[in-house]
Amino acid sequence: MRRPVALRLQAALGTLALAAAAGVVLTMPETASAAAGGATGYATQNGGTTGGAGGQTVRATTGTAIHEALCGRASSSTPIVIEVEGTINHGNTSKVSGDSCNTAADKIELKQVSNITIVGVGSGAVFDQLGIHIRESSNIIIQNVTVRNVKKSGSPTSNGGDAIGMESDVRNVWVDHSTLEASGGESEGYDGLFDMKDNTQYVTLSYSVLRNSGRGGLIGSSESDRSNGYVTFHHNLYENIDSRAPLLRGGTAHMYNNHYVSLNKSGINSRAGAKAKVDNNYFEDSKDVLGTFYTDEAGTWQVTGNIYDNVTWSERSGDNNPAGPDPQSTTTVSIPYSYTLDDASCVPSVVSATAGANKGLKVSDGSCTPQSPDPTDPTDPDPTDPTDPTDPTDPDPTDPPSGTNLSIGAGSDGSSKASGTSYGNVRDGDLGTYWSPAGTTGSVSVKWSSAQTVGKINIREAAGSEGTIGSYRVLNHDTGAVLASGSGAGVIAFSPVSLEKITFEITGASGTPKVAEFETYGG
Repeated sequence: MRRPVALRLQAALGTLALAAAAGVVLTMPETASAAAGGATGYATQNGGTTGGAGGQTVRATTGTAIHEALCGRASSSTPIVIEVEGTINHGNTSKVSGDSCNTAADKIELKQVSNITIVGVGSGAVFDQLGIHIRESSNIIIQNVTVRNVKKSGSPTSNGGDAIGMESDVRNVWVDHSTLEASGGESEGYDGLFDMKDNTQYVTLSYSVLRNSGRGGLIGSSESDRSNGYVTFHHNLYENIDSRAPLLRGGTAHMYNNHYVSLNKSGINSRAGAKAKVDNNYFEDSKDVLGTFYTDEAGTWQVTGNIYDNVTWSERSGDNNPAGPDPQSTTTVSIPYSYTLDDASCVPSVVSATAGANKGLKVSDGSCTPQSPDPTDPTDPDPTDPTDPTDPTDPDPTDPPSGTNLSIGAGSDGSSKASGTSYGNVRDGDLGTYWSPAGTTGSVSVKWSSAQTVGKINIREAAGSEGTIGSYRVLNHDTGAVLASGSGAGVIAFSPVSLEKITFEITGASGTPKVAEFETYGG
């Protein structure tokens, strides 16, 4: 039996305290999106989608701070990466004015701007009842965020009821590893989770979760709004959605390796001359997952490799024209970018392991195996090195570095700490004490009053928590430069650098990490 779309979600995460670091600007040429391998799908076309890469990084814990970051740029196109942590809501989101922005008080407004990345970090970013609106903008990345319960009626209202909405000459948007959810349909005050209209093109939605909504999303606001398209949807979970998964009016869309569960009334609705390429998806416990519905202006589709598991099909009549019970292609669609398909049979497991916020930005490698971000870890040995890895003369990579541990006697701080833990525990030389973030991700830093040369660190996990740390980044906190990235604790080497503060940022974990020691060495 299908679950009713009006299921209420669990109580919201409490609003986090404002971080002292909010609004602090760092120079950071790398972004979290780079760690996930960069944009995919149609977002790679039309010059590509790089967001704020190469620009400064700002940490924000309020909606007002996000708007301040936009307004504080030299121009509306100056690249910027906005790292968001905490709960963003109406109470902490105000309109901010400036020459490089055009903001509003009741939404996160990305209007007449370009070259922006918004990425959730630390314990996570939750946009609670507050939508993200993209208008007359280009080259936008939104990654690792949760947007929930955005309403168009009732109280409070935001963004016309859309979790993420794009309209009016929007180009090149990549939304990745995000969770978009509502608690019902239009009668409960909600609209779409992911809407595109009025000339929005070159968009990709990847590794994301859309659930508990009457409307998944649309491409085109009416039968005459056919200037939208070139949209890719891949490795997403659509769960407990009534319809519009998505609704496509004109244009071209590519849906591959998505998992659709409990599409209650209809799914991919291709109409008004639209073309949908539907590859290796898994449709489960759903009704009328593909076709032309609620109009006599038909669309078309090309289908390959899909699995229909307990899918029911209604009779064709009038403006109801499902593609099943034996879906056949009615057009051909040429795809301009490269992509690798997972087999449809493994899509549920792959999507479960990768899709949504706070999943460590894991992706699929096309062989049904989730991968942690940045598989080309710069700390790995040169693969062209002819040295036999089993050579007994090679040093044991688990051996602690030689020399003086510079962390002893230094200072420390971080993004958050769990109850009963301390930042100082990572530099006291005692493996029996440890620091943990307030959630499963977060950062801890070691700092000195004068610059030290550091070329190697050793992250030691507390007894019983070995292997909990997943993906990480090592940052030169002075400049924001990424010194190393990879997965797992242990010895991490990089080119020696002079700095006053070094940060170990955990971006993915299998539980609550416990860092007993953050040792630093000269190289």
